[in-house]
Amino acid sequence: MGWRRGELWLETELWLPEGSTAPALAGFPLPSIPYEAPGLAASRRRREAWQRRRHAQRAKASAIFLSPAVTFMLAGLRADGGRSASFAVEDPPSLTFRFDNGILALAERAATPERAHRKAAPVHARPKIEWHHARSLGLPYGGSLIGGTRLPVEGPNWVTWNPVTDSRPNAPKRLYGNERTIHAIISVAAAYRAANPRAPRVVIGDISRKGGGRMDEHLSHQNGLDVDVYYPRVDRKLRAPRARDEVERRFAQDLVDRFIAAGAQMIFVGYSTGLHGPTGVVIPYANHEYHMHVRFPPPGPPGRVSDRGG
Repeated sequence: MGWRRGELWLETELWLPEGSTAPALAGFPLPSIPYEAPGLAASRRRREAWQRRRHAQRAKASAIFLSPAVTFMLAGLRADGGRSASFAVEDPPSLTFRFDNGILALAERAATPERAHRKAAPVHARPKIEWHHARSLGLPYGGSLIGGTRLPVEGPNWVTWNPVTDSRPNAPKRLYGNERTIHAIISVAAAYRAANPRAPRVVIGDISRKGGGRMDEHLSHQNGLDVDVYYPRVDRKLRAPRARDEVERRFAQDLVDRFIAAGAQMIFVGYSTGLHGPTGVVIPYANHEYHMHVRFPPPGPPGRVSDRGG
């Protein structure tokens, strides 16, 4: 004998004691249920036989424990032959119930979204740049900038460093340059990072003020054609190096070569860095042990460019 369609098997503790009657449910009295209801004994024997076979097969079983009120509610649901779906499917509780071949069972695991354990890599969005056609007037150490373009303080391949506060990012008012200078910085940084996947982002220092002119302790940086670029660090930290052994010279030389290819007219480097390039373009200069000073020629007809860094 096996389970019959329409039966609901429950633990014996849930059946009413002999001679008792069911309590009123929601104000509606239920009829008395004799202890030996017709078919009850046969149902119990079939259930016990089924359980013995299940134990013999060493199969896993799941049990649920329901209050008497829930028991009558479930019995009413199963008695409704017009319904094929359980209440658990329509409104799943924290513990999910399911009917498997007509048997009510507790789901082994609630259906919850799988949590991602891998930390997402930071994504550096490409910042918006308002391009302007600038006029770089005068000399790098005595000039002005009209209609400059501002480099964003951070981008996918660069960050900025403030030499006054010795921190990042740099102040936006110190990052204005001729559009040619800004184009060169962005393209060189992108090509450098593409060629050196292990290299850190390029650390950019001062360029010029919005209108150009005198800029703190700098002798130059007055007309948007100069930019300070800090040498990459061995430890990949995005900050200015403070000692010679912190400089990754291989990456630093790669940056020098790329700025030369981008049209830099002069690049001032420290005496002890060992960085090199064409004579008259890569120039050893005092106080440039931790950053290079890149200077671009003015756009348009060739003009006089100072040979003094700053």
